[in-house]
Amino acid sequence: MNGVLYLVATPIGNLSDISKRALEVLELSDFVAAEDTRHTLKLLNHFGIKKPLISYYEHNKLERGEIIIEKIKNGETCALVTDAGTPAISDPGEDLVRQCSEEDIKVIPIPGPCAFVQALIVSGLPTGRFSFEGFLSTTKNSRKDHLESVRALPHTLIFYEAPHKLINTLKDMLSVLGNRKVAVVREITKIHEDILRTDLEGALAHFTENQPKGEFVLVIEGFTQTEDERQAISEEMIIKKANEYIKKGMSKKDAAKETACFYNLQKNAVYKLLHS
Repeated sequence: MNGVLYLVATPIGNLSDISKRALEVLELSDFVAAEDTRHTLKLLNHFGIKKPLISYYEHNKLERGEIIIEKIKNGETCALVTDAGTPAISDPGEDLVRQCSEEDIKVIPIPGPCAFVQALIVSGLPTGRFSFEGFLSTTKNSRKDHLESVRALPHTLIFYEAPHKLINTLKDMLSVLGNRKVAVVREITKIHEDILRTDLEGALAHFTENQPKGEFVLVIEGFTQTEDERQAISEEMIIKKANEYIKKGMSKKDAAKETACFYNLQKNAVYKLLHS
């Protein structure tokens, strides 16, 4: 009989944020799979929990994933944790969950801290609809392509970023997205937690003068378009953009969808235009 994989959310920084249920699951599990076993060992020691640990991170996930799956299929229960927050969010844990799904292994989430959710709710920006985009690529062209793909989305955008990449990322965001409102949330729940509510120009100026330190979440205003700007988009521009996507191998349906997203238009209207 198969065991179970628990996805256990752990504190982002403040150890008091761990839930009673998370502690119970860690205590009852047969072993703990962790991104950094040294980091997780400190957490377990703090709460007096002693469990076998197995490392599971980006560069060993294929090999270790098979080992973990085999142990679970033999009836053991695994608690998967990441270094901070919720596993499987911008984390190799998503691959382990996929493997469990393929093997018909039960996966149970243990809710708790998640950095991007906390950053969103303190941002002062709309929370009704949002798009979590994770980390941008370290490659400039790929980073700009990613930003271009979400440029016309009308809802709030959320990104993770490391301190050494922050300034270049802000420059690219300003270039591609324009000067939008942004909340730069740093070291959330930790001693040096800081929230900077400004715009992309202001954020770039601030961190050019003040060296970025810690881990960042960027919460950015969605795209807004005036009526004059909508009217300025000609049918010729729409068809030209759609044809660019079609030349890349997209179907007319997918090209219409991407073009509508790019210009913040109705997909059906673009699709009809392509077939007129």
